[in-house]
Amino acid sequence: MTRKLPPFAAVRAFEAAARLGSIKEASEELCLTASAVSHQIRALEEYLGTSVFRRSGNRVELTLTGRAYAGKLTTLLDAFEESTRSVKEAGRRPFRVHCTPGFAARWLVPRLNRLAFGDRVRVSVSNGAPSTDFTSNGADVVIQWADAPVLGVVTEPLMQSARYPVVSPSLIQSKELREPGDLCRMTLMHDETMDAWDEWFEAAGIDPPAFPRGPTFPNCELATTAAEQEQGVALAYDAVVRSTVESGALVRLFDAVTMPFVIYSVSYPSSRKNDQMIREFSDWIHSEAKAVGVEARTDLICEVASGRVSLLRTATRPENKPKLGARPED
Repeated sequence: MTRKLPPFAAVRAFEAAARLGSIKEASEELCLTASAVSHQIRALEEYLGTSVFRRSGNRVELTLTGRAYAGKLTTLLDAFEESTRSVKEAGRRPFRVHCTPGFAARWLVPRLNRLAFGDRVRVSVSNGAPSTDFTSNGADVVIQWADAPVLGVVTEPLMQSARYPVVSPSLIQSKELREPGDLCRMTLMHDETMDAWDEWFEAAGIDPPAFPRGPTFPNCELATTAAEQEQGVALAYDAVVRSTVESGALVRLFDAVTMPFVIYSVSYPSSRKNDQMIREFSDWIHSEAKAVGVEARTDLICEVASGRVSLLRTATRPENKPKLGARPED
């Protein structure tokens, strides 16, 4: 059906005069003469079939109908202005993504050329878990570690992954790594955030070394980088290092894996869940994860407001979890 709307110029003139309480001030804001503003208001009254102002000499006062109508118009025009600004700025402003160094280097940056506005993405990294305090982190989107709910934030699980050992190609032959038990005598790279070597040894069916050798790093990316530099064996996340393994820079060892879980989520302020660029970025990055088979469940998207967790989507797609000790692709 065709919308039956009043003339926009008349609406704009009335809303300005009602908000400012003065036809003269409205004329200055709109760069019109006072008589032009008065003419537009009368045109609106004719369209509505009722008066919105009472006139007494040079003074005007809102009628009850005019006051109620003005309040609704101001809200609508504010939203209209914000939506227009958002669309205009979407084509110019940078889009700021905050994430871990490993996610940026091994996953996000190599794919950015496939995002429609990838040339405007500004990536910042954090040594620890990226902050999801959007009042201070300067980000539009945070690639959050795991999927813990955060007050005032929408959390979309993005990737789930198992872990397996990786090593530089040169160490495989020199150290004669032929079976899982051989790792008990190797230097192992440890991750203080979430070290899982004991879990992996259990999945491989062998007892872990009583006194494991090797340095401890603040995150899995530094542990993986150390393995690339021939310093030992790292326990890497398949979803993050798969392309590195495919390139030959690292070699996967053995079939055993740890139990997979959500390792990254897309997070953004609840107040911006309908933002055009956020929605486009979210759709794109979820499609990239799905394309390589590492996507997490999308039926657990949640929003926390006033201390309550709300599911924003409840799909029925079953979770696909590999069995303990199986290859992630099985």
